[in-house]
Amino acid sequence: MNTLSKTLLLALYAGTLTACGGGSDTVTNPAQSTPPPTNSGPTEIVAVGPISNFGSIVVNGVRYETDSATFMIDDEVGSQSDLSVGQIVSVKGTVDASGSTGTANTVLFDDVVKGPVQSVDIASQSLVVLGQTVLVVADTSFDDSFSPASLDGVSTGQIVEVSGQFDANGDIVASRIEPKPAGTQFEVHGTVSNHDAAAQTFNLAALVVDYGSAILDDFPGGMIANGDFVEAKGMSLGGAGELLATKVELESAVPGAGNGDFVEVEGFISRFVSAEDFDVGMQPVTTTSATVFEGGSAADLGLNIKVEVEGVIDADGILVAEKVDIRRARAVRITANVDSVDSGSSSVVILGITIKIDAQTRMEDKSDADLNALRISDINAGDYLEVRGIEFPAESGEVLAGRLEREDPDDEAILQGHVSSFDGTSLVILGVTIDTNSGTQFEDAAGNAISAADFFARLNVNMLIKAKGTEVSDSTIVAREVEFEMEF
Repeated sequence: MNTLSKTLLLALYAGTLTACGGGSDTVTNPAQSTPPPTNSGPTEIVAVGPISNFGSIVVNGVRYETDSATFMIDDEVGSQSDLSVGQIVSVKGTVDASGSTGTANTVLFDDVVKGPVQSVDIASQSLVVLGQTVLVVADTSFDDSFSPASLDGVSTGQIVEVSGQFDANGDIVASRIEPKPAGTQFEVHGTVSNHDAAAQTFNLAALVVDYGSAILDDFPGGMIANGDFVEAKGMSLGGAGELLATKVELESAVPGAGNGDFVEVEGFISRFVSAEDFDVGMQPVTTTSATVFEGGSAADLGLNIKVEVEGVIDADGILVAEKVDIRRARAVRITANVDSVDSGSSSVVILGITIKIDAQTRMEDKSDADLNALRISDINAGDYLEVRGIEFPAESGEVLAGRLEREDPDDEAILQGHVSSFDGTSLVILGVTIDTNSGTQFEDAAGNAISAADFFARLNVNMLIKAKGTEVSDSTIVAREVEFEMEF
């Protein structure tokens, strides 16, 4: 994919807000939760999605108790302490009639790719790992052992583990990236292509896999075929960069789910024929006249739209959707010190902006306090937070947080959002005035330097702008840098 195409996709992906799953006790979500199909008692469920918090485990807005759960980490028995916020997991257990709490019997985690970084492209916010293109978006969490904890902290040759989801191009949209030590086993998921039975090789995207010495697991008749979704593992690469596989395993779209199971799957629409025939990741989905759409309508579905689908797997392995939640673009970014905290309403104020937190907000502590489960009660005035979210309700000036991270103290304030008004030297975003001066640097959407006059000549109301600078009052930033941001 070329850089322009990647940039447009990144704009489309620009951090999405979880608008579905379990309900919240404090915030009305853009899409209200629909309980699983049950009249009384718990319902068995298989849920696939990112971890948003701990203290038990929160997946797709549902808090699952894990006291008696079995944890499988990359096919090995592990524990909850092996997991991190942002990793995509599969939870098998039960959920109560409200759809907000449940009990996990098993929690499965498997990275989508783990191996050496072949290249890093800061401009397109992407990297290549074992021949797989990985896209970094607003929703991507980086382990804080990277320095800095962003794509800028990733180096070529470094071994990394990526958790994420496939898009319609077969690229991986990363939800979390962590470094791994030398000697770590390489792992990669993907769809088999260019299978050569005689040479015992196949491709996973740009990676050639040599399975001549590998154990084959779960393949019907013991044979690999083009179109199979597999995981390949190995400890080394051959002379031409091919993975020398020690094991290749046929994988299912939703681990642990089968005919008649109620499932909840988050992901990108990777194949789209119609609203009655599409795939979320590798899972085929159909809708019916009874399907409830939230966050949009059936007409809003299409390739690379992020959704969460709830329903029952039929005998053909198709998920018959009872509900489809369409995710909203998350364009707002706020990074600054907390003005005040209201634990009762699960909200904080930053730069004079009220930010609401709900059960679906992904929360992580990257400060020196390093709390495993960051809660609203742990946040104090003066803490330095980074928030990604949407203005909700629309034009309210309030933000519903999809992702919140506490970081070590810093003096820089960052605000990204849509412009509500401007003059020749200042602009207003979410009620915050961005003042510019002779020292302010201006950039276009491609990162090219432009003059102040050119910037304000191009500027219009509702354009997406990011400003970096110094907070001089509760609702004023003196900008060091102001730039246009792309929207799809």
